[in-house]
Amino acid sequence: MVQAPPRTVFAAMQPDLDRVSERLEMVAAVDYPMVSTLVLDIVRAGGKRLRPLVLLLAGRGYDYDLDPLVTAAAGVELLHTASLVHDDTIDRAALRRGKPTLNSVLSSNAVILLGDYLFAQSAILAAATGDPRVVGIFASSLADICDGQLHEMFHAHRLDQSRQDYERRIYGKTAALFAGAAEMGAIIGKAPDHHVAALRSYGSDLGMAFQIVDDVLDLREGTQKLGKPAGNDLRQGTVTLPTMLYAATLPAGSAEFAMLESVVTGEDVDDDRLAEVVAAIRASSALDDAIAAAAEYIDRAKEAASVVEDDDTRRMLFEVADLALGRDS
Repeated sequence: MVQAPPRTVFAAMQPDLDRVSERLEMVAAVDYPMVSTLVLDIVRAGGKRLRPLVLLLAGRGYDYDLDPLVTAAAGVELLHTASLVHDDTIDRAALRRGKPTLNSVLSSNAVILLGDYLFAQSAILAAATGDPRVVGIFASSLADICDGQLHEMFHAHRLDQSRQDYERRIYGKTAALFAGAAEMGAIIGKAPDHHVAALRSYGSDLGMAFQIVDDVLDLREGTQKLGKPAGNDLRQGTVTLPTMLYAATLPAGSAEFAMLESVVTGEDVDDDRLAEVVAAIRASSALDDAIAAAAEYIDRAKEAASVVEDDDTRRMLFEVADLALGRDS
């Protein structure tokens, strides 16, 4: 008898993810009709819900009590959404996943308050799990996100950043919440402490890879796939790993280095100059080298997830890792 292939992780987990989405919509509603519609649009456009998925999977191989896991997963996704609202305001971004951002239709003061409201609602969800460890991890993740954003802000327009600077920034910006999500799920699932630590490592390495791939896509893809212009990080003066790797191949004082530096520092970021730099990075080995770095993180993530004894759950954790590395948007 031929066995049917295993369902994909999203097909298998969709009923639980639907419950997370329902919980999100309940807490994201606000009393101002126009604003409520905008906020719900942002929540509904939340992509594949990878962070909640990681949290659910981290608990799935143990004591899978769905109610507290859904509550925590909704809190994690709402925290992520709130951080994006603030990011878009800081970056003055007009589009997010191809849709208008809140700051493109509301004043900055209103958007910041809405972001704060979403942060508060996410904290309420974390507290509703009734687990002090979960609340502590949630608070620590929020602090790391703020650190990552501050690091990005104060290191903007500088080409002389180290790999360590970059890794600290993307850990705070992205990996910390993946790590926290995995750790929270494992704790709620009552996993052994050494499994909790391993799953946190899985989430951290997954998040690092996810952000590196995101930085590659910013340079490799266009508006149609990303919902924002290619090279947007460069336009904002944000130096990512592909840009660092490209810069390392350029002789100091060369015309190519000077052109890259002028774009990063903001001295010359007209569309033609930006397009020229993006094309040069694409033509180099920088994008492939950055993907290779992301693949190393994915290998470590899979190694960490190997502690999970449930075969189906472990397979799905591996699948999520592969999807993070292979995505194109």
